[in-house]
Amino acid sequence: MTANPPRADAALVARLRADLTASGFTVAGVTDLLGPMAAAALDRDQALPAQRATDASDDPRAALVRLFTLGDPVDAPEVAAALPGLGVSGGVELGLLAPEGDAVVALCDLRPYAADGADWWVASDLGELATGRPLTPDHVLGVGGASATLASWTPRLPATRALDLGTGCGVQALHLGAHAERVTVTDLSERALAYARFNAALNGLSWEVRSGSMLDPVAGERFDLVVSNPPFVITPRSGAVPLFEYRDGGAAGDAVVRDLVRTVGSHLEPGGVAQLLGNWEVPRGTTWTERVGEWLDGTGLDAWVVQREVQDPAEYAETWARDGGHHPGTADFNAMYTAWLDDFAARDVEAIGFGVVTLQRPTTGREPFRDLVDVPGPVEQPMGPSVLAGLRARTWLAEHDDDAVLDTAWRVADDVTEERHSVPGEADPRVILLRQGGGLRRHLPLTTLTAALVSVCDGELTARAATAAIAGLLDLDDEAVRTEATAFLRDAARDGLIVR
Repeated sequence: MTANPPRADAALVARLRADLTASGFTVAGVTDLLGPMAAAALDRDQALPAQRATDASDDPRAALVRLFTLGDPVDAPEVAAALPGLGVSGGVELGLLAPEGDAVVALCDLRPYAADGADWWVASDLGELATGRPLTPDHVLGVGGASATLASWTPRLPATRALDLGTGCGVQALHLGAHAERVTVTDLSERALAYARFNAALNGLSWEVRSGSMLDPVAGERFDLVVSNPPFVITPRSGAVPLFEYRDGGAAGDAVVRDLVRTVGSHLEPGGVAQLLGNWEVPRGTTWTERVGEWLDGTGLDAWVVQREVQDPAEYAETWARDGGHHPGTADFNAMYTAWLDDFAARDVEAIGFGVVTLQRPTTGREPFRDLVDVPGPVEQPMGPSVLAGLRARTWLAEHDDDAVLDTAWRVADDVTEERHSVPGEADPRVILLRQGGGLRRHLPLTTLTAALVSVCDGELTARAATAAIAGLLDLDDEAVRTEATAFLRDAARDGLIVR
């Protein structure tokens, strides 16, 4: 039977926090103990290098890694030495530890987590690494790839009220606490909410914790920022696939994400932002932009959606059948694989996209902007600052006409370079590219006209004056030059290759 989450007992949690701090049980401290190779292997859920690094060590951090991360029994005196303030008895009373003969075992996973210049601890259910078994349907995840992606992409704008929708163990709420005055967290899973309460207490934070499905717990309320790593995994309803609470929202196909996109706007303050992860199905004969575009129709929201990955139905089935701890070749794995393929075939789904959805409620009655793009390659880490800058740039462009664009003195961003590609022996380049070093790492092809324009984007000369000079120099029609230049400036400005 899966153990209950630890209790958020203030006095006991304070003693645990003091012990973890004193032992140096931080990301940097554990990496220093294990070494970079073993630490990297542990991030890939490979335990052996970490076991080799901690077996002969009497460092308190070694006992904590073996206990809380690897799931190994640890001799009671070692645990007592690593947690001198809490003690073994305090850990048992907290619901964190259990005796096992002369040893002690952990009842949950507890790891350090660092981001945004802060150090935290995150408790969650023991995973397959520690238990050697597939996950249970009510499993509560710790920090994973999806939660790290969402945290990286979230714009850290100042907020009076922020909402972590489908909080799980509270990873996104940890980040929100640094720039939001009040943080509300919701989840349908009572088990997840128990972990969220414990993690808030362990990190000395205060969240408003509410139980319920999706936006139901915050009916009638608005926020400056909503973040959500929703249960977006497309799951067959046939009964062959376990319905893991952390990834299944109880709806067929991609309806969970669709419904969230269509309803979250009523919970945003004017200028408020929603940052979401999602999957979307692409039926045969359609495109992902058509699919997601239909979700956005009529919402009145600005939308910037970045598709990061595309899988065919077989790849998707393999990914999520393995996710719960099942392995290829087993009967359970094959049954789930078959169920996914049948489910997608029933809707004639050709591909499944994964990406990041950024929505904003306009502050005026203007036409909302919409930008749906494929970016499969590496991007800046973290992306949050670039997302915030991109939102502001797109908002400015949506609120200003072409005359305003031409009357602006643009400058090339500091991380942008120009590349010229020539064939040996030829005097003129065949290709000229403007390449962005940060953000989405875009590159834009330049024409003779736009290359000339970029060369004078120094923040002093307006685009109107520059285009007039270029038209005269190249003996081109003034209006044609302004038209081409304006389209280029809007494209380059939205992702920060040029800035005001």
